Amino acid sequence: MNGAVAVVGLGPGAAELITPEAQSALDSATDVVGYAPYVQRVVPRPGVRYHTSDNRAELQRAQLALALAAQGRHVAVVSSGDPGVFAMAAAVFEAMEGAPQWQSIPVRVLPGITAMLAAAARAGAPLGHDFCALNLSDNLKPWSLIERRLCAAVSADWVIAMYNPRSRARPEGFGRALGLLRQHCEPQRLVVLARAVYTPQESIRVLPLSEVHADMADMQTLVIVGSRQTRRVASYVYTPRWGG
Repeated sequence: MNGAVAVVGLGPGAAELITPEAQSALDSATDVVGYAPYVQRVVPRPGVRYHTSDNRAELQRAQLALALAAQGRHVAVVSSGDPGVFAMAAAVFEAMEGAPQWQSIPVRVLPGITAMLAAAARAGAPLGHDFCALNLSDNLKPWSLIERRLCAAVSADWVIAMYNPRSRARPEGFGRALGLLRQHCEPQRLVVLARAVYTPQESIRVLPLSEVHADMADMQTLVIVGSRQTRRVASYVYTPRWGG
């Protein structure tokens, strides 16, 4: 049997937002590999092997998936949201790059609805014009790089989607980011705090920058900082498609 790897995006939380393509890969998998909370979102099937690991073990998970595929297994590597956005797809290719014996294994990356798109849809249309995404976790890169990129995004007046704003292990990151934003943005700049979107615990808050505090976000929160053009209409937030 020829093995293969499918890197699957589970979407933001609701089962109905998993794409048919992703669900088909899960239904045909012999093994499911992933961070434990994401594997728990997969409906269990008899005969399937489930391999869970810690959130920081991305490269090891990727290596396991490729090793299983080399044995003829059909492996689904699961990520929340989209697997190509701050998730497992890059780790799989990094593991493959370092191991020529795995480079003939077929790998499919199956897209999912990532958190910034789900959060934006719940809030209205804050990503209606140019935007960027920034991971605030300094687990895999230094804070100095995060700061440089955040300042560049503010200078360009992009809408900014911020992933992983505040962890229990590193709670200071979001507060530092807010300090930088307050140096360069007007106090009324709109900020969307979208937590656990498309789950029963969903919470959407829209506040001016001056009222946002670091403890309002955690690792389940996606933060969208508007541009100068971002505005409210009724209960929605949007960024017009015109203007610079």
